[in-house]
Amino acid sequence: MKRILAAAVYLALALGAIPSHADTAAAEALRTGDMKKLVFHSTPEAVSNAAFQLADDAGTQTLEAYEGKYVLLNFWATWCAPCRKEMPMLSELQTEFGGDRFEVVTIATGRNSPAGIKKFFKETNISNLPRHQDPKQKLASQMGIFGLPITVIINPEGREIARLRGDADWSSDSAKAIIKTLIADSAS
Repeated sequence: MKRILAAAVYLALALGAIPSHADTAAAEALRTGDMKKLVFHSTPEAVSNAAFQLADDAGTQTLEAYEGKYVLLNFWATWCAPCRKEMPMLSELQTEFGGDRFEVVTIATGRNSPAGIKKFFKETNISNLPRHQDPKQKLASQMGIFGLPITVIINPEGREIARLRGDADWSSDSAKAIIKTLIADSAS
């Protein structure tokens, strides 16, 4: 039975019955500089459905809320020096590419007070990124986030297609070309 199912899925993929969004090979080929640390998966991987807290006690949600667009998901913390350096670049990506097909989502993981997060955003001049939290690190743990910052790219189907450990120059031409390639393919 498993072989029949596998054959059916393979045939559906081959015939184009299952939509494939981005040509990740094209995006992967655009990696230079810091973006060489961005590792594309050969097969998209499942993400956690653990809930995280929305900013300003607005409730909780899961990553499922972002299905239908590419998400650059950044796990960070207020005490993380590389996060402080990286956050304005992520804000710039959101300004340039944010919309129906792409969104930068930031989640402070671990012990980060809401007041500390607001202060961090004010000090780094960030006004266009969410101040979500994962205080008990349930989402981070289920997604294998150990060390910060870690950035994950999720496709419109809600699956992880790439991961970058550590900070990076998200304002680089390479980073922008990768995002452009991903979202351009999702428009077709």
